[in-house]
Amino acid sequence: MTSTLPPVVRERALQIAHHEMGHYVVARALGFATGGVTLSVTMDLRHQGGASITLVRPILSMQDMKTHLEARVMVLMAGAMGQTLSSTNPVTKRVAKSEAVAILKGAQGAEQDYAKVKELQYLLRNIAFPETDPASSDQVAVQLKVITDDLWARTQKIVEELAETITGLAGVLVDAMALVEQWGRPADTYEVVLTAAMLERLGLVRGIPLVRVAR
Repeated sequence: MTSTLPPVVRERALQIAHHEMGHYVVARALGFATGGVTLSVTMDLRHQGGASITLVRPILSMQDMKTHLEARVMVLMAGAMGQTLSSTNPVTKRVAKSEAVAILKGAQGAEQDYAKVKELQYLLRNIAFPETDPASSDQVAVQLKVITDDLWARTQKIVEELAETITGLAGVLVDAMALVEQWGRPADTYEVVLTAAMLERLGLVRGIPLVRVAR
């Protein structure tokens, strides 16, 4: 149980739990089907985490594609934003923007999220501005910034509105962590797996509202 977690391990676990639950909660709010959430933290603070999200959706039009891409970018951004939410002061629901940007751009292992965001941003730009000369790098950069700023603001609004859900579920995840038996060497890793079925039974999960993606 978490009563046995060293304080420094618990602190790291909460940070990563906030990150994964940021992905999970915003994914559900945007209509994605979700699976389980996993987390592991070692005594020397190496960590792994994951939130299972189903990306299979019918795409029947270019608008469907745009909506899907926007939602996917928002889910990717939400992890870094969720990680900055306060777990010690639940009244504080604000995202720390500069910290979230640093996390998304590679701090603490979120570089895969950022790489996906960058690629999807270009797809969205290609859909929104098909007439732009690809050689017009300054114009392309401006268009990318407009798209990024818009999606960031929309994601931040959802994360802050659902901050108590994100931090609450992160706490549930960390509270369920246990030291894992290791064959032939001392146990040094705390782990937890919350399956889709386990999460679906939680009131916090059932209470996540659906949010409209298209503007």
